[in-house]
Amino acid sequence: MTAPRLGGSFAAVNRFVAEIEAAAAGSGRLKPGYVLAGDEVFLLDRCRAAVLQAFVAPDLRDFCLSDLDLAGSSIFEILDRAQTPSLMAPFQVIFVRNLRQLYTRGQKKEEFAALDRYFRSPNPQALLLFIADFLRIPFDARRMDMDDKNRYERLTETLGEHCGMVELARVGEEDAMRWAVAAAQNAGLRLEPDAARELVDALGADMMLIASELEKLLLYAEGRGKISLGDVETMVLGAKQRSLYKLTDAISARDRVRALALLHGLLASSDAGEDSAIGHLYMLARTFRQMLVILEKNVRDSRAIWQALWQGFRIPPFAADDLIRQARRYKSRRELTRALRLVARADLELRSSPPDKRLVLERLIYELASEPQPAALAWAPAQLSFET
Repeated sequence: MTAPRLGGSFAAVNRFVAEIEAAAAGSGRLKPGYVLAGDEVFLLDRCRAAVLQAFVAPDLRDFCLSDLDLAGSSIFEILDRAQTPSLMAPFQVIFVRNLRQLYTRGQKKEEFAALDRYFRSPNPQALLLFIADFLRIPFDARRMDMDDKNRYERLTETLGEHCGMVELARVGEEDAMRWAVAAAQNAGLRLEPDAARELVDALGADMMLIASELEKLLLYAEGRGKISLGDVETMVLGAKQRSLYKLTDAISARDRVRALALLHGLLASSDAGEDSAIGHLYMLARTFRQMLVILEKNVRDSRAIWQALWQGFRIPPFAADDLIRQARRYKSRRELTRALRLVARADLELRSSPPDKRLVLERLIYELASEPQPAALAWAPAQLSFET
């Protein structure tokens, strides 16, 4: 997929790519080193791809490309390699990972002195790229964590004196949408605006996931000229999860009409139709169990939810606030165990090959979205068939 050039979150990377391409074409000047600062892997991959395309010939890759790690190689060894001309290739590209090692345990005066000496007389046939992925740079730089801000300032005071600084900030939602629309257009398809919004929202503006899911959508919609909201809801797991949380929102709000409409939408968007019923029940049971933990541990904000829910039982970041709000609509543990009992009963019924699976699900959703009777709350199951 050809990556479109956009502004906003992509501006720093676009400037870097343009500088690399101009230097490779002989119309621009290359800095002896660059610091790729930030943990946005998608943008880091774009920078790496641009450098490899400009300076690393496929048949000379083994002779001119080095991926070194400061955890296993000293900065002195790395600088020695950069200073020594290659006998097999006219230009060397050296990526240096684990840059954090330069900024821990002592002042590293000798290391920084060696860097200063090298950059005062660098090898013009070598390019050093330092990867500072121990920093997290948010889309809005004003919200950068104080520790990350201090680390970034330390980088600019040391390596930034000699190297170009490339900020790999997290991509904002609007920029992610524009990228997805432009990337689809480059591939000959139109990504509808509501489909782009759902794709980005469902995946939390995670560009690596968005790019991966967009590849699937391009194949899925090939020959139809466009990617619709329905395509995203059908193909993207995060979008399916969003639909499920909309369903549990309607259930917890006791909105039976909306809950039944959302159930029909889930079934219609699923490739397996009614045959996906067991999977929907599993996700419902899992969500109600998560709400039970949230209620029992009195979780009130999304920051506390990651301690309450253990690894492998957590929820997508976009759903945290919604699920906390839904859980707090239930007055007691008994109401949630009643919901789990109803789901378990529907599961048993579905596994008994009923004549109409849709009817089983509709009855379940109707009962879940109804106010429980006092007698129904008096019974709490000792064990349920759904595992976390």
